[in-house]
Amino acid sequence: MANVLNIEEIMEVIPHRYPFLFVDKAEIVESGVKGVGYKNVTMNEYFFQGHYPGMPVIPGVIIIEIMAQVGAVILLSHDDYKGKVPYFAGINKARFKRKVVPGDTLRVEVEIIKIRGSIGIGQGKAYVGDEIAAEGEFMFAIQ
Repeated sequence: MANVLNIEEIMEVIPHRYPFLFVDKAEIVESGVKGVGYKNVTMNEYFFQGHYPGMPVIPGVIIIEIMAQVGAVILLSHDDYKGKVPYFAGINKARFKRKVVPGDTLRVEVEIIKIRGSIGIGQGKAYVGDEIAAEGEFMFAIQ
């Protein structure tokens, strides 16, 4: 059974805070390896003020950041990485397939596929309903 973290518990795990904390809820499926995060997209998001005013669309870079934050929650859920900080180090194979707008709930599935020393790679897919909105791989450095 998955370990479900609410926003307060997520803030105990990763150092992100408003306005850059983008994960509302997370489920750890396998500690340090696999999980799912959720972001409820509302019109109140600060980035909608200047990103396509009148036609709000969540920026793709924010979706990638959400994937990375979900990956950080998953990684830091493992005892070996508690108290560490994973820094974003790169993006590969990023694809955006559907716009994400206010009212959508973004479900982000992430798997940590490789860790060698202090460098790791995660794979993420973001969905709205059953439709894929974005996917990509991200690299991180653990300090």
